[in-house]
Amino acid sequence: QLQLVESGGGLVQPGGSLRLSCAGSGITLEDYTIGWFRQVPGKEREGVSCRRSTDGETYYADSVKGRFTISRDGAKNTVYLQMNSLEFEDTAVYYCVADPPLTSAQAMCVSPLALFDYWGQGTQVTVSS
Repeated sequence: QLQLVESGGGLVQPGGSLRLSCAGSGITLEDYTIGWFRQVPGKEREGVSCRRSTDGETYYADSVKGRFTISRDGAKNTVYLQMNSLEFEDTAVYYCVADPPLTSAQAMCVSPLALFDYWGQGTQVTVSS
């Protein structure tokens, strides 16, 4: 059974850092396009960062460019989202998403989350002083 399990969320002060992890089970993440989406209650889900492993293509939303970095560890079958210089506006539930590699990183991140079949349960990130 295919599963994506997010972890690493928590409470952090503005300017702080967190690293989110997305562990794959029943799926080899290196063979897929993987993305991180986030949702704030009452707002549309936003594609934050996406990466296609087959060619290394990455995409970042303008709101996180220069602050967030997506990466992977093939040996651990895990994709990470390193989040630095966190802001109040980064508070959200973050979801990991997978799609076959025909989907480009940019296409994934600008598409509605509901289009994709594989996503995890989410991890809460709260930025607060």
